[in-house]
Amino acid sequence: MFIFPAIDIIDGKCVRLTKGDYSTGKVYSTDPLETAKLFECAGLSHLHLVDLEGARERKPRNLDVLECIASKTSLTIDYGGGMYTTEALEAAFSAGASFVTCGSTAVRNRPLALEWIERYKERIILGADCIDGCIATGAWAERSSLEAVPFIASYLDKGIRYCISTDVSRDGMMSGPGFSLYEKILSGVNVSLIASGGISSLSDLDRLRKMGLYGAIVGKAYYEGRLSLKELREAEEC
Repeated sequence: MFIFPAIDIIDGKCVRLTKGDYSTGKVYSTDPLETAKLFECAGLSHLHLVDLEGARERKPRNLDVLECIASKTSLTIDYGGGMYTTEALEAAFSAGASFVTCGSTAVRNRPLALEWIERYKERIILGADCIDGCIATGAWAERSSLEAVPFIASYLDKGIRYCISTDVSRDGMMSGPGFSLYEKILSGVNVSLIASGGISSLSDLDRLRKMGLYGAIVGKAYYEGRLSLKELREAEEC
């Protein structure tokens, strides 16, 4: 199972929110590149980079941060936030993203999402973040009526391979991930699933690995000292 350390960006700084609430933002570093290099030096290979301003304003705002990290590290970066137009998507790839997460657009503008998948294939990661089992959009401010499993299934035969799913109620809480959500998804569809939200311990990561998760995104648990870089690397090597 791959470990995806997370860097969430507001105003060029590394921050963490709780349940997607922007008023809860806490700054952990003013230098995203330095943080990314710590992950790289620890032997981790992936990075989950989220443009929180882009997600809220519906257009990318921190492509300069993406470009800086991509050009100065060897990390495989998946980038999300503000991906509502083809211009934004192409700008993210040009800035160095290996993958781009498509969440809100996959709900609101399916024809455009399908166009992206046809063009970029597996470089598009489907975002399936959930509130009470239904897909959330617009920086988690809006809840759709779409349930996770049929939503993901509707994209599988279109070329989607990877899916990131956050249980929004657990995001930033460090109280354990949404195991029941992931069990439901994996029992319903065959997708390379990446868990996000609530991970706080090695036992959480071990359970996700045993469930068959492709990857796990770790944010606040690292920044708050619950999980060390050494532990994250060891968890990936299991």
